[in-house]
Amino acid sequence: MEKKVRGLRHLMVTVFLSGMGNFIVIPGITDVTMFALCPATDECSLAIYLSAFQQAMIGVGTVLMIPLIRNLSDEYGRKALLTLPMTLSIIPLAVLACSRTTDYYYAYYAVRTLTAMVSEGSINCLSLSYLADNISDSERASAFGILSGVSSGAFVCATLAARFLSTASTFQVATFVSTLALVYMRIFLEESRPDQVDSMIQPMLKEGEDIIQKDGNAPGKMPVFKKIPSLGDVICLLKSSPSFSQAAVAAFFASLAEGGMISSSMYYLKARFHFNKNQFADLMLIDGIASTISQLFLMPRLVSSIGDRRLLSVGLLVTCVNAILYGVAWSAWVPYAATTLSIMMVFAPPSLRSIASKQFGPGEQGKGQGCISAVSSLANIIAPLIFSPLTALFLSEEAPFQFPGFSIMCIAITLMIAFIQSLRMGSHVSADTDKNNSNSIQV
Repeated sequence: MEKKVRGLRHLMVTVFLSGMGNFIVIPGITDVTMFALCPATDECSLAIYLSAFQQAMIGVGTVLMIPLIRNLSDEYGRKALLTLPMTLSIIPLAVLACSRTTDYYYAYYAVRTLTAMVSEGSINCLSLSYLADNISDSERASAFGILSGVSSGAFVCATLAARFLSTASTFQVATFVSTLALVYMRIFLEESRPDQVDSMIQPMLKEGEDIIQKDGNAPGKMPVFKKIPSLGDVICLLKSSPSFSQAAVAAFFASLAEGGMISSSMYYLKARFHFNKNQFADLMLIDGIASTISQLFLMPRLVSSIGDRRLLSVGLLVTCVNAILYGVAWSAWVPYAATTLSIMMVFAPPSLRSIASKQFGPGEQGKGQGCISAVSSLANIIAPLIFSPLTALFLSEEAPFQFPGFSIMCIAITLMIAFIQSLRMGSHVSADTDKNNSNSIQV
């Protein structure tokens, strides 16, 4: 498996550079937003609500676009489809690289909202499909973990850079690195289409084949989507495998919690403990180092011994504990301590993707991963609509009771639901995996 991963080094470099270009601006974006909208304050409801609206709109776009992009990548290739989101992600960075005044911020806000509706999550999802094209079922959990480790490494390097760069330089460097990632990908990354991986592989899905077998019993082949899937198409896909439908439910609640943390945690820490760019960078640095070590060295060993389903449960449970510690934090050091749990929190996303991946043949990875991404994007639409108003309310003087971290505790409850759902997956995963492995040849 190590030789196969080394053979995908150009994909790893592309993911690293692209991730670094996008991650480097994260520690400073809260300060930029607050300075543009509510200068000289540590609590700003306008900033929270605008960020929530942007996150919801991006979620709407990704629900529609990611399945389409992933389905088209099954037909036209991963590299061809990677070009679009990587190009679009450069534009909003370039706007703030010019200036961070209020006018430029609103221009960034509009451009970022529109471009992220296409680019958000697409690079990661297409990279996972590229990896799945070239790695066998039994090795995908480890390979997905390594790819996540590369992304975490990019996060560490980006956070270190943000820690010592000025705000103006941060956005300029981000624009340059994102452009470099696009150029590198176009020059060095080889195209990957499922039909190029092995011409002898017979696809599990065939044009015009019914979803239900003639005897009316077990589901037959999964549907082929060449355009944006309808709600009925997605429901048919979810019904095609018990493990896949359960993985989708776990993904929904985990993404709902993740979206809540993204929309709330930074504003909560800024209002509660007066965090600034440097302290956000320190938190992210701890998270990134722990995640990188875990995904590159710890997870590949654990997945072979205890399996991806158990790793998923462990990751979700520890993430729930992390949210509880954030919610009840009584001192500024508590979030730092809670962030060290990232060493186990990072087990969840690649394990979930691995479980979903095993339910599909080599020619349908884009459809399966795209459906999971669409479910996650749907959760990202709902999350800011629920958690951002709660955060703004409980950080204001009009809170019904004194509990600044109430929204974070609600996020912890959501994670507990995802954890309970992951425990229910055990009775179906092995059977479904064996069934699909018998119908397809490993890459």
